[in-house]
This record gives sequence, structure tokens and C-alpha cells, in this order.
Amino acid sequence: MASYRLGVRVGNWLEEELAEEERLRDFIRKREQGQLLGQRLARLQESVFKKVELSVSSDGFVHFGDTVLLMNPDNKSSKEREPEISGDVTLAVDMEEVSLYSDEPLQISRGLSAVKSVDPMGRNAFCIVSVDGSAVGEPLRYGQNFLIGTKGGVSDKMFYLASDHKTFREFAKKSRLQKVFLTAELSYLTFWQVKALDPQLRLEYEGCPVPTETKIIITHCYTNRNLAIPRTFCVWSYFGREFEVICHNYLDSHKVEEDQNHWEIVTGNPGPEDGIMLERPEALPEGYKNE
Repeated sequence: MASYRLGVRVGNWLEEELAEEERLRDFIRKREQGQLLGQRLARLQESVFKKVELSVSSDGFVHFGDTVLLMNPDNKSSKEREPEISGDVTLAVDMEEVSLYSDEPLQISRGLSAVKSVDPMGRNAFCIVSVDGSAVGEPLRYGQNFLIGTKGGVSDKMFYLASDHKTFREFAKKSRLQKVFLTAELSYLTFWQVKALDPQLRLEYEGCPVPTETKIIITHCYTNRNLAIPRTFCVWSYFGREFEVICHNYLDSHKVEEDQNHWEIVTGNPGPEDGIMLERPEALPEGYKNE
């Protein structure tokens, strides 16, 4: 019966009251500093979903310094592919690894994913960067080394797309193939090249400017593996279901790259309609009626 004396009960209540006051003070402090989970998530959404203006290509080619989207187009009809994995997807910074439970400022994730959106925003806008001294404004050419940079919408520093051979410890989480990641350090692991879609014409295209909105292959120089979105491996972030991005050569029986390796570099619309080139209305002959 001694454990139920009045003094014992009062002591327990006082401890609980003090603990509640401490939690309240901690809540008020975090709210004033903007560190509550809801506040951090709201800032993250505001940053990564902030609209980005893509570079406009007046000559139809990709240039160094351009801000673009890297899109994996949908090449199959919806009848052949599940609706959940059909449609165009764009390369984006993976939000799965961004910590909202830390008091530290939001940091860019080192991972990448693909999102079902072609709207240019902080997390899926990338910059074409030179590695050989080519000036800003010069066209990117087939077979020329270049960097793919991004700030992810939350960083003031540029990070670069990179990859490396898979090992027993380092590989993509879902597919267990060669992973793709972001790094702030420049090295040969961050070098990429654009190749023509048709293997038989790649020598002829070597050195020619890379056009926008044209299917291409993006190859990692160090491993000779192609940037790919298999769409069969999904990752989950704060914003829903997304797709894993890897480096892997998907080849058919004729040694030709398949849909998973197809990319388009999307630029802004130069017309008064604004938006991206994919939204630009199709040009029709004068007097032609589209019925």
C-alpha cells in the first residue's frame, strides 16, 4: 500500500507536468525556427516544385550552359504497358533520402529518380556543363564529353551526375545494377557523352551538334554504360511513387538500345505560348485544316 500514498501520486504528476512543459517549450522553439516537420516539408515542396525557366534554343540545338529537362519518352502504347508506368518521365533529384527529421538545413539528395512530370521545376532541371573549355553558348556535339549539373532546387552549389562500376557494396537499391548518383567532385566518373540513336550512323554523326527533342543515347564515359530508366523498379518519396535510375545497356537481338536507354533533351518554347517545346503546337501548312 505504500506505493499508493498521496505524496507518491503528487510526485508523479509533477514530473509529467514538467515533461509536458518541456515538450511545449521545444515545440514553440522549433516553430519559431521553422524546424517543425510540416514547416520543413512545406519549404521542401516550395523549393523542389518551384517553376524553372528552361533555356530557349533558337537554332534547335543543345548548348553548353543550357537549362534543360532530360526526358525518357514513352515509346509504347498504353495497351502494351501498365498505366502506372506509361507516359514520359524526366530525370530528377531523388527526395527519398532528404531528411526532414533533422534540425540541419535541407540538403540536396545524392540519389536520383525519374518522375512522371515534364513540367520544369527545381528538382528535374539540369544544366549542360563543359569539361573541355567549350564556351557557354557553343553547341554540344555527339561524342563530346560533358557534365550534367543540378542544384536540385535546395542547394546553392552545383552537383553533377556520376556513376561507377557496381561492387558488392555499391549498387542500385532495387535493381542491384550500376547506380547513378550526384557528387560535388569533378572526376572522370562525372563525364558523359551523347550518341546517335541508330548505331549504324554514329560515326557519321560524330562531331555534329546535338538537336533538341530528338531521341538520343546518353553514355557514361568511364563504364561505357547507358543512362537508363527500366520503369520496373520503383522508389517511394514524400511525393509518391517514382522510378529508379541506373546505368545499364538494354539491347535487343540486333544489339540496338531499347526504350529504357532512350532520352530527349527538352528546352523551352521560343514562341509566345511559353512553356516547353513539347507543348508547342504542331506547325501546319497555310490553309490546312486539322479536322
